[in-house]
Amino acid sequence: MARRPTPTLTEAEYRLMDILWDLGSATVADVHARLEDRPIAYTTVLSTLTILERKGYVRHTTRGKANVYKPRVERDAARRTVVENVLATFFDGSPRALMLNLLDSERLSAEEERRLRTLLEDRG
Repeated sequence: MARRPTPTLTEAEYRLMDILWDLGSATVADVHARLEDRPIAYTTVLSTLTILERKGYVRHTTRGKANVYKPRVERDAARRTVVENVLATFFDGSPRALMLNLLDSERLSAEEERRLRTLLEDRG
């Protein structure tokens, strides 16, 4: 059975998008060359960029024999989409429930707690 496409970026897709966001535009070879810390096959990079294009995250133009990929979605917009998906899937769409869950699972330093209080007071 084929895997259901995800509405947001997978970890592998995010790695490639991160490179495209940094470079602005790149060929498959350019992206592949940037993956030296955790290399993956050239054909996997090509397949993943094709998936990203189908999902609307990138577009390509042709330069000679190479496709040049460029982001269609800004990094912050992609991050917001992921957070919105997490909210909808796990927290009934409630940012408050997400924040409370994060605060319950994380020990804040005194400085972080002061900063959070200031942010909350400024919004109130």
